[in-house]
Amino acid sequence: MSESGSKVRDLRRRWKPHKQRLAQVIPEHPTNIRFHRACSWLQRVEQLEGEEGGDLRLLGQWIAFNALYGQWSDPDQEPKRDFMCWQSFLDRILQLDSAGRITEVLGDHKPLVMSILEDEYLSRFFWQEPGEIRARKSKKVKFEARTWYIEERWTLVMDRLMERIYLLRCQLVHGAATYNSNLNRTAIRRCSTMLGHLLHAVLGVWIDHGADEDWGSMCYPPMRQMVPHSANERTHR
Repeated sequence: MSESGSKVRDLRRRWKPHKQRLAQVIPEHPTNIRFHRACSWLQRVEQLEGEEGGDLRLLGQWIAFNALYGQWSDPDQEPKRDFMCWQSFLDRILQLDSAGRITEVLGDHKPLVMSILEDEYLSRFFWQEPGEIRARKSKKVKFEARTWYIEERWTLVMDRLMERIYLLRCQLVHGAATYNSNLNRTAIRRCSTMLGHLLHAVLGVWIDHGADEDWGSMCYPPMRQMVPHSANERTHR
């Protein structure tokens, strides 16, 4: 059994009392569904082994994250913008994290965080006008981050870190990278590793402090089919 495999199983075991309690209030409680969706994708990620599965691992991890932070806009009748949603979500998770799970992960994996922040190809600023000047300026955030660590400005560290992971996610989702490309193997490996650490910490905070929080309107809740084709059809979520 892999370490990550034991982690997801443990997360589900720890969540079970909350799951049962929330289900008594609302049979398909949105907080339960968010957690279920996230763990379902993380479980699939565990089955992806080796370097060749790196792209799919990162995408699966981000989908799991998206299941937690995604918000529906009633006025627009569509999901709210990703960037705004995940920033707000992480701010809230950090506020709930009285045990310091997130900050512990950021501290334990500081060299990995710095390597991601130093990568100019993960910088939105660099891609606005690619070149040597922008590349040098993009790397400066690594030195700024050292100060953020000293001053314990964890929200800023998280925002800048996730901005870079998100850029790589967008490159993959929008067809701006070749599958299993030699050019981004290091970035994929670093970002997937860090996102994996953060996701398990975030879910730990969710279990300990988030069960009774209102996480907003969920996107695309499970719906029973209006006209089932057969008596054996099941609801999918």
